[in-house]
Amino acid sequence: MKCKLLVVAVLLALVSVNVRAQDGLGLGVIVGEPTGVSLKYWLSDERAFDAAAAWSFSENDSFQVHADYLIHNFDLINPGEVTGKLPVYYGVGGRLKLKNDNDGKGRNDDDALLGIRFPLGITYLFAEAPLDLFIEVVPILDIAPDTDVDINAAIGVRFYFR
Repeated sequence: MKCKLLVVAVLLALVSVNVRAQDGLGLGVIVGEPTGVSLKYWLSDERAFDAAAAWSFSENDSFQVHADYLIHNFDLINPGEVTGKLPVYYGVGGRLKLKNDNDGKGRNDDDALLGIRFPLGITYLFAEAPLDLFIEVVPILDIAPDTDVDINAAIGVRFYFR
């Protein structure tokens, strides 16, 4: 448990370095595969960094951390009468799924899994509130200790500190 708290604290410290008020830092929850704490830091109007420290329920229960570099396209979907923004995003990132001493039925009972993430999602940025809602599907190519393919899918909400 101490290790998990340390990982969350380190992620928070890394993401909050040099935060400018106009960039926006979002903190919230992600629910699905995985489920946990989600962070998003806007680097520019279209580029962002997101990360999560979460519990993975696929195959066997394991703690997972991931981070992604995201590019947002605000022109693909026109929300019409809606006052907020509805960008589609895609990107690349990494995942570390920690070793789980379980019953020997999961892929990471003996080793931690390291993988490359390819997130694809859509987010709704509220015009009148510092919130966003998102849904994403993330194919993952695990590269260590063995090569394998996995997938994450989740929804979430974040509150932005400006």
